[in-house]
Amino acid sequence: MIAVEVLDSAREKGIRIATAESCTGGMVAVALTEIPGSSTVFERGFVTYSNAAKVEMLGVLPATLEAFGAVSEQVAQEMAEGALAHSSADLAVSITGIAGPGGSEFKPEGRVCFGIARRGGATHTETRDFGALGRSAVRAKSCEHALSLLAAALS
Repeated sequence: MIAVEVLDSAREKGIRIATAESCTGGMVAVALTEIPGSSTVFERGFVTYSNAAKVEMLGVLPATLEAFGAVSEQVAQEMAEGALAHSSADLAVSITGIAGPGGSEFKPEGRVCFGIARRGGATHTETRDFGALGRSAVRAKSCEHALSLLAAALS
């Protein structure tokens, strides 16, 4: 199970983790905290579903939201960096996307942007187009991908 791998690796390295989630609504935090002993590694999770929450809780700039929209690598970067700034974690992952139904020609259903930030390091962002798989499947794939990003950052 990838969440166990993430926690074990973080524990070995003395790294604390935070999450900043939008379309997944806390699913990554749930996946990590379902495992006994996760409190030694999991520092906190932010569920910032609205743009106002992204601004208030994570310090995402309103200008970034205005220029790029919530579903963008720019916002994912500011979310991940904001999770570090507003916690004592060493590593943070962020997720913002369109789980569906809906979307647009420019931002289709299933598009999800991720950020991974490490204290003292560069932030990595990427976009995945999971497709119109349905809300539950997009959210599940997003959670799984976020955990894989954490695992890669810890390897």
